[in-house]
Amino acid sequence: MGSQQLLLLIVGVLMVGLMISVGIIMFGDNASASNRDAVASELATYASKAQVYYRKPRCLGGGGGSFQGFSLGAPSVSNLNGVFTISSNTPSQATIEGVGVERGFDQVNPVKVAVDVRPDSIFTTELN
Repeated sequence: MGSQQLLLLIVGVLMVGLMISVGIIMFGDNASASNRDAVASELATYASKAQVYYRKPRCLGGGGGSFQGFSLGAPSVSNLNGVFTISSNTPSQATIEGVGVERGFDQVNPVKVAVDVRPDSIFTTELN
């Protein structure tokens, strides 16, 4: 085998190795982004439930104009996407946090998203 053919073979092997490593990195990034989107979607569902609780009269089991007393049914709720908890609950605002199962932006800690719920708006913040 000539030296030129050997060089082409080495370059080809290096290119394939590089492509495989880039593919693995892209797959990991896609998994964390997908988990972040799923956690944010679940938080939006819980946020809408909190707004329904806020608007429902106390005599019907709601908050009667307050987020105090709103719960997810347990101190924390978990599913395949992550764990969800209420971190703050005041009369005018509730904050719900979700911690995902994939690694976040820092590639060490899991995905973390928070949603601030107010009577007329929802603000989502990606923490990691």
